[in-house]
Amino acid sequence: MTAVLFDFSGTLFRVESTDSWLRGTLAASAIRLAEAEVTAAARALEAAGALPGGGDPARVPAELADAWQIRDQSAELHRAAYTGVSRQVTLPDPTLHDALYDRHMNPDAWAPYPDAVEVLRTLRERGIPVGVVSNIGWDLRPVFRAHGLDPYIDVYVLSYEHGIQKPDPRLFATACEALGADPRRTLMVGDDRRADGGATALGCGVHFVDHLPVTDRPDGLRPVLDLVS
Repeated sequence: MTAVLFDFSGTLFRVESTDSWLRGTLAASAIRLAEAEVTAAARALEAAGALPGGGDPARVPAELADAWQIRDQSAELHRAAYTGVSRQVTLPDPTLHDALYDRHMNPDAWAPYPDAVEVLRTLRERGIPVGVVSNIGWDLRPVFRAHGLDPYIDVYVLSYEHGIQKPDPRLFATACEALGADPRRTLMVGDDRRADGGATALGCGVHFVDHLPVTDRPDGLRPVLDLVS
């Protein structure tokens, strides 16, 4: 393999916990809740699976079902889908739903996996071009810049900027073309076997990692270094 594509959430970065998400949102607002209210709201949001980037919710409201399937194709659909899920939870202040969505786009809401910098830096030292291919509804570049990973990324291919989402092979093809890479010599690294596995339609190799908390996956990306020349 002579080029590598990485997914974002659950692969290079992991979003904060639901409790941290809510507390960070409250800290940046004028809304003040009692500790019992914060705990109850965090538990309810967790149960609803409302946190963007934290995995799929157990139940998507029927009225959101269609939008949910294509939520990563535009910024508007992404916001509507995720705030719609969070609105299943009654919060003390309804403005919190949009504030929570805004919070998840903040670089402070994300942490790179412990070996992400090492692996990306080593690929750069080896002259291996790297792209990020993500199903997402907002610009994640500031997250990479804030955490010092941006210098190691050659191209970002984000679903909402192209109106298509993984597993559509066109998104991976766009990344390979931008890198000048032969798909048959390109490795896709991700945590979603369906979405990221779409790269195999082009002949790309794939390597999957587990979508785990940062503290539970210290070296899941290091095998990538053994798979590229």
